[in-house]
Amino acid sequence: MKELVKLAGIPRSTYYDLVKRMSRPDSDADLKAEIKAIYEEHEGRYGYRRIRDELANRGKNVNHKKVQRIMKELGLKCLVRMKKYKSYKGTVGKIAPNILDRKFMADAPNEKWVTDITEFKLFGEKLYLSPVLDLYNGEIITYTIGSRPTYSLVSDMLEQAFERLPENHQLLMHSDQGWHYQMEKYRRALKSRWIVQSMSRKGNCYDNSVMENFFGIMKSEFLYMTEFESVEHFKIELEKYINYYNTKRIKAKLKMSPVQYRTHFTQVA
Repeated sequence: MKELVKLAGIPRSTYYDLVKRMSRPDSDADLKAEIKAIYEEHEGRYGYRRIRDELANRGKNVNHKKVQRIMKELGLKCLVRMKKYKSYKGTVGKIAPNILDRKFMADAPNEKWVTDITEFKLFGEKLYLSPVLDLYNGEIITYTIGSRPTYSLVSDMLEQAFERLPENHQLLMHSDQGWHYQMEKYRRALKSRWIVQSMSRKGNCYDNSVMENFFGIMKSEFLYMTEFESVEHFKIELEKYINYYNTKRIKAKLKMSPVQYRTHFTQVA
């Protein structure tokens, strides 16, 4: 061995130091296993920042640089790559003013809701998704999905959402200027529950950017990463994803999932 070390041009002290280090147990073995488990649990959707936040939620405060280094050692990379998408837009008109005015923060649940419709193309068919999102915690309150962008897609969504809303509750409901939201039926439905209607300015997607952002995340984390066997299979997996989004997926600004954040608010209140 002395001859081999001499031949390699390595100082004996360096060689024995390396041997000593290799014989030591890995002090990060448990942390590595937990990071790998979190990564696999979220199907590769988490990068080092969200894994860091999840570790913190489990009572383990680890520097994000260390998490990033360990993930690199383990060959773990976030599989999500944000891609452009198109929301479904109906005929543009104007019924209500832009009361929300990009004030996307809310102090309590069910204070400000936003909604929109997006389109999917699968197996030669079109599907339309109509969700409603709470600006307090980014939670998807409910959603409907159908093969045609009919008014019932929105009215059914409203009926389901109203079940979550206390009677005579003060709420602002924001949307774009799509024809669904201009209809007298829609406006009456909001008024019947004392809900104030707000609309984005003409052709301005930034006025409803939180909803647009959700569509982008959903399509990048779910649509583009999953193989579907049929339209029905897609619907089943969509329900699973939205449940995951609400209950398990950490929102960076909240440091926890939307439902965890709402539950925390309820307990404090």
